[in-house]
Amino acid sequence: MTEAMGRSTRSPRVVAIIPGRFQSSRFPGKMLAAETGQPLIAHVVDRARLSRFVSEVVVATDDERIVRAAEAHGVRCILTRSDHANGTSRIAEAIGDVDGGIIVNVQGDEPELEPSLIDATVAALLTDPGAPVATLASEFEPHEDPTNPNIVKCVGATIGGRRRALWFSRSLVPFDRDAKGAAAEAHPLKHVGLYVYRREFLATFVGLAPTPCERTEQLEQLRVLEHGLPIALALGRSTSQGIDTPEQYAAFVERWRRSTGGSA
Repeated sequence: MTEAMGRSTRSPRVVAIIPGRFQSSRFPGKMLAAETGQPLIAHVVDRARLSRFVSEVVVATDDERIVRAAEAHGVRCILTRSDHANGTSRIAEAIGDVDGGIIVNVQGDEPELEPSLIDATVAALLTDPGAPVATLASEFEPHEDPTNPNIVKCVGATIGGRRRALWFSRSLVPFDRDAKGAAAEAHPLKHVGLYVYRREFLATFVGLAPTPCERTEQLEQLRVLEHGLPIALALGRSTSQGIDTPEQYAAFVERWRRSTGGSA
């Protein structure tokens, strides 16, 4: 194991924070769905705990029901305000009670997130001192449609020996003008909603004014780029998917049963 891919006594303490709220337009209460025998939030916590970098996992929520479910799973919870526009803002409030120099934002609806991807994204930030935040991009899986606007695309480049994100869009970017397909030198990558921040950047982010492209695309990471700040980019294969609907949750439960031989 390289020093970059393991814990180092010289590295800042890494804490994963899972922001969560009860309300969801397509699947209210999804973080408490428990057809596997434990709530969805518990599955997410278990995945984050497998990261080789993460020293602690914390849940930040505005709902007492999520607090009770998480604490029953042995997780420390921080109760936050209910008026946060996004998970980054909720995490920025929660870090006042967290001892960590590097903060990982793990989405609360990602019960199959590969822990190795957390490690790769943390490593991308630790090895890029000029970047205040890092995120992750992945190749598309064969069954995924790059033209689907619900899958965010990412364009990156190696700059000064370090890979950085250039842009994010719901549209297909880069555009293959000559229709070279898989042979194109630059091909679409999907963005995986995993973020790793330097602690001090969170206060900076929430103080930045929302930007035109951020509002147009409804992608908060564009605020960082539009304000001229770099985003370190990790590459890794992500085969998991978030849970946005009851149908997606049912599919997850079925995969969980097949993999564990369990029944709810």
